[in-house]
Amino acid sequence: MNTPVSTDKDLWVSWEAYHRSIEQLALKVHESGWKFDQVLCLARGGLRPGDIFSRIFDVPLAILSTSSYREEAGTVQGSLDIGKYISMTKGSLQGRVLVVDDLVDSGITLERVLQHLREHFPSVSEVKSAVIWYKACSSVKPDYYLDYLQTNPWIHQPFEEYDSIRPHQLNAWLKKGEVT
Repeated sequence: MNTPVSTDKDLWVSWEAYHRSIEQLALKVHESGWKFDQVLCLARGGLRPGDIFSRIFDVPLAILSTSSYREEAGTVQGSLDIGKYISMTKGSLQGRVLVVDDLVDSGITLERVLQHLREHFPSVSEVKSAVIWYKACSSVKPDYYLDYLQTNPWIHQPFEEYDSIRPHQLNAWLKKGEVT
């Protein structure tokens, strides 16, 4: 599939560009010299970046589910829900933690997650944040970001195509692009 041309209102991201952006963000964090003990990714948008960061930096991955974009196939922001628990394989969240997400839009999610960590995880000694896209309309500035988006475009990420597919449509979906 060809990726549409981006404008001030819409930023279209291909799979290749998406993965390259995660790698470039990881390099930026590495070059800063800051060392962290764990990656906390914010699900769902931060799952892929968090997984890649965890692998590259060889640190444990923790997952905190958050959700605010549920209406209209994920295009309308509603109330923010933050999961009660953080999922990780062993131990608890502690030490220096890098919070990773795909983007900071309004800033509400990042602000509330940082507050949640301060209130419920006293063993966390330091927290920094990393996102691919930082929109100008955000109320909070992440510690690390790859692209600052002055015009606050809607970001069309490659995995969003799955938002409109349902299980009964998978057979036809898998056949798209096949030559018969």
